[in-house]
Amino acid sequence: MLDANFKNHLQLHLIVFIWGFTAILGELISLSALPLVWTRILIALVLIFVYIKIRKISLKFSPKLITTFIVCGFVIALHWFTFFHAIKISNISITLACISTGAFFTSILEPIFFKRKIVWYEVFLGILVVVGLGIIFSVETQYVAGILVALFSAFLSASFSIINGKFAGKYDSNGISFYELLGGLLFLTFCMFFIGGFTSEVFHFQKLDWLWLLILGSVCTAYPFIASINIMKYLSPYTCMLTINLEPIYGILLAVIIFKNQEKMTPEFYLGAVIILSTVLLNVYFKNRKKRKVI
Repeated sequence: MLDANFKNHLQLHLIVFIWGFTAILGELISLSALPLVWTRILIALVLIFVYIKIRKISLKFSPKLITTFIVCGFVIALHWFTFFHAIKISNISITLACISTGAFFTSILEPIFFKRKIVWYEVFLGILVVVGLGIIFSVETQYVAGILVALFSAFLSASFSIINGKFAGKYDSNGISFYELLGGLLFLTFCMFFIGGFTSEVFHFQKLDWLWLLILGSVCTAYPFIASINIMKYLSPYTCMLTINLEPIYGILLAVIIFKNQEKMTPEFYLGAVIILSTVLLNVYFKNRKKRKVI
């Protein structure tokens, strides 16, 4: 029999592996980024609403808070859109390597939002990120547009995490996520009309698209959301953060295995990607070391 702690660690790695697989689905689904993300959010929203009703979780918040959550949903929807759009115009490896810069953007935005001093190691890690990106930019010139979109997506992800962090400890996360997904759906519904609306041309599904979309909305969105909240009750924030940072590594490895030559990159790209990914792990290490000194 496996002990409870080992099961929790195993489940956390499964969740992170699933998040890494999200990028694979983005490549497999033939839809463009906007209808893809709209469908993803719709499926996840319906499933999470059913979960909330079954668990009898309250969705009552003040109108001001609901409005704030919905606006936050605009940010996460735009992040998902730019993430999948970057995959469509470049590839999975490029996108995930650039998405790893999220921790770098967080280190810049946190002092602004929370009015704290910039820490020395954050400056050092920022320089490493710039070096890694410089190497990728110098050799993958055909993917410049994808790199820029992916970096903007990383910036949005960091912004969302910081804004959401202000609510996480105060309010029920299930309710927050429901209204954020609702906000994201409303925002993308409005955007859909700029590309022709809900027509058969926009939602032109190929053979397996619906299967991949159902997996994306349920297994890769609704399930990890519910399961990750439960996991965080039993594992330390450091353990969770360190494991979640493996997502780009899982994603890039899966991309190379599944798509092979399509995801085959230059040695210089992998050098730049390793430098960027190392900053993510070093950031977690320095933060944990700092906490231990305080204790």
